[in-house]
This record gives sequence, structure tokens and C-alpha cells, in this order.
Amino acid sequence: MGGLADATLLAVVAVGSLRGAGALLRARWPRRSPATAILLWQALGLSGGLAAVGALLALAVGGTGVARSGIVGGLGSLIRQPEAGRMLIHGEPLAITLLRVGCLVAGFSLFAGLAWVLIMAFVAAVHARRRQRELLALLGHGDPKAPGALVVDHPAAAAYCLPGIKSQIVVSAGTLDLLAPAELAAVLAHERAHLRARHDLVLIPFTSLNRAFPRFGVIRQAYRTVALLVEMMADDRALRVRGLLARELATALLRFGTAPVSADAPAGAMAAAEGDLTARVNRLLAPPRPLSRTAQASVVLGAAATVALPLALLIITP
Repeated sequence: MGGLADATLLAVVAVGSLRGAGALLRARWPRRSPATAILLWQALGLSGGLAAVGALLALAVGGTGVARSGIVGGLGSLIRQPEAGRMLIHGEPLAITLLRVGCLVAGFSLFAGLAWVLIMAFVAAVHARRRQRELLALLGHGDPKAPGALVVDHPAAAAYCLPGIKSQIVVSAGTLDLLAPAELAAVLAHERAHLRARHDLVLIPFTSLNRAFPRFGVIRQAYRTVALLVEMMADDRALRVRGLLARELATALLRFGTAPVSADAPAGAMAAAEGDLTARVNRLLAPPRPLSRTAQASVVLGAAATVALPLALLIITP
């Protein structure tokens, strides 16, 4: 019955991670300390995935001789010793055997599927950056108004960064015409903050899940929420630049928000962008008090425990 107990507990952890994500979506404190909130989001995602896979594998090997070395150890026994597989079906009804096989296949399929979408999201990001760099090599040029950035001759306002070994900040000629020097410096500091913190790597797991489950409301909202928190974290780090004021970054954002948008923008993108823009501007002009160190430490410890529990159930020998 140990296997059933482990599977039940892992299932509870998986459901709890999903419920925790829903509660975090409704919480107000994440915008006070974006970095801490993002850590908790990562922990919930990892814990939920591990627990869902682990629950299926626990049903497959639990309650048998191979489970005496733990779920992961039991699976290793099945791989190293094919004869150990007979222990799964010895003396059991056919329905139980089929259930075990089905859970084993489902567990490995879920793990492979999650790994696949993560890998493909990373590969897609690398290919997109490579194409961008090829275009920038032809179209980009320096400009003393934007030190350290490449400028592309396009009338629409745009600013973004290309992370990687040869990271690069890109702004359009329309941005140079739109922003005052202090506002442009604020935008460049924001993009440098993205590059230094490698926020692209933070977003890839959420991007991959959003692409794999586009109709799953919690995942879609989680992706948008984490993307906004990443922008807020970059805002905070940009404001640490000496001489940079929150008002300059806020006015730059407002100018971007009122600038003409390309006609081929995805449907619904403007509504989401406007809501996020308002939230960022309000936060810059009326910054909330960050969480206390005690509260942040509590969240970090909670995030660590959230991941440690399914890992312990998967690895530790019963």
C-alpha cells in the first residue's frame, strides 16, 4: 500500500500546486517583490510537473518488490533487471496489471512531453535570435544617441534586447525621435537589466507550457503574470542606475503606449499591453513597499519545500 500512499500524496501535491498557482494569481503581494514571486512561480511549476509524473509512476511500481528502493530506484531496477518486471504482475489480476502498465506509459509520456515542449521552446528562441542577428547585421547601425545599442531605420517605436553570448539591445529610429534623452536612457537601462538577469531563461518554461496547453486558463494567466513580473523586476533594477528617475521611465512607457502600432500586431495584444502598461506606470509613480526580509525568506523557504516534497517522495526509499 506504500505505493498507493505515495501516489495519493503526490497527486495531492500536484493539485495543491495548481491551486497554489490560482491563489498566487489573485494575490496582491507579488508586485511588491517580483523576484520573490517569480521564484515561487517557478517552484509551483516544477513541483506540479514532478508530482504529476511521480504519481503516475508510483501507481505503476508501488506496492511491489521493486518499490523497496523508492519510485526512481524501482524504475531503475526494472530497466537494469528485466526479470524484476515479472514482480509487477505476479499474482495480480489482469486489470491491475493493465493499470500499472498504463500508468507507467502515461508517466513516461508526460515526462517526455514536458521535456519536449521545453526543449522546443528553447530551440525556437535560439533560431529566432539567430534570424534577428542576421537581419541586424544588414540593417542595424550605431548611433551616438543610443550608446551600446543598435538602431534600425523604422518609424514605429520599438526597443528590445537579444540575449545570448553576444547580447544586444535594439531600438528603432522612431524610438530616438519619440523619446527625450533621459527617457531613452531609462529604456536602455531597462533592457540592460533584462540582459544581466537573463530574463529570457526565466520565461522559457512558462512559454513552453503556454504553447503546449494554450486553452488551459491557469497556465495562460500564469505566463502573462510572470511576463509582467519580469518587466517590473527589470524596472526595479533599471532604477538603480545613478541619476535615473522613476518618472523618466514612466513617461517613456507612456510614450510607447501612445505611439502608433503596426497593423499586423496580434489580435488582443493591445488590450493586454495596455493593462500591463498601466500597472507598470502606476507602480513606478507610486511604488509599493517591498515585502519585509522575513516575509521574503518565508516565501523562499516555502518554495524550496514545495519542490523538495515531490523530490523526496520520488527518490527516498520507503
